[in-house]
Amino acid sequence: MRQTTMAKPLEVVHQWYVVDGAGQTLGRLASEVATVLRGKHKPTYTPNVDTGDYVIVINADKIIVTGDQEFKKIYYRHSQFPGGLKSRSTKIMREKYTIEWVEKAIQGMLPHTRLGDKQRKHLFVYKGDQHPHAAQQPVELKIKG
Repeated sequence: MRQTTMAKPLEVVHQWYVVDGAGQTLGRLASEVATVLRGKHKPTYTPNVDTGDYVIVINADKIIVTGDQEFKKIYYRHSQFPGGLKSRSTKIMREKYTIEWVEKAIQGMLPHTRLGDKQRKHLFVYKGDQHPHAAQQPVELKIKG
């Protein structure tokens, strides 16, 4: 008889990955990175335990979007005060707020719970190809697409 193995938080070993965003499509990159952050790529995945890994995204300024998203997609936020709705197009987000743009895409695919908050802290996004995490010896993660 087979038994389902549930991972315990102290048994989990976290790996570091680096993803090069140059020429990658935002949505495909975000879904793959979210899968790694949640730990769904591991056979020891447990829904209520943080089995995910750390991910470093470099060259975030070279990530592309397809179709008319550059001009038609709008990002909204609200200050919770009357008349406090703010909006930005994808073009503005990509040019001025690159890191927040990529983080928002990836974090939207993570659970919106306390476990998701913990997994969000395992994501690091940088505009250029340099990052300060060389001591963790990250392994390159290939994204299809």
